[in-house]
Amino acid sequence: MGGLSLPHIIVLALVVLVLFGRGRISEMMGDFGKGIKSFKQGMNDEDNKPVTPPPAQIQQQTPPPVAPAPAPTSTDQAQ
Repeated sequence: MGGLSLPHIIVLALVVLVLFGRGRISEMMGDFGKGIKSFKQGMNDEDNKPVTPPPAQIQQQTPPPVAPAPAPTSTDQAQ
């Protein structure tokens, strides 16, 4: 009914063995294991690496912008 039973799995495994051969499958599994081992080692190296703080940013000291002087009004000129 759409599922894989034990006889189906055995036939499938035999077909894969005939196509690829026993040596090729073991070689692929060995490469797969090496890849996983390398990945785990890389993850551990990343965790053990000391964290260095970012370099201090150089900030330029700029004076704050100066607001323009208010324009004289007619009441200021009368005084």
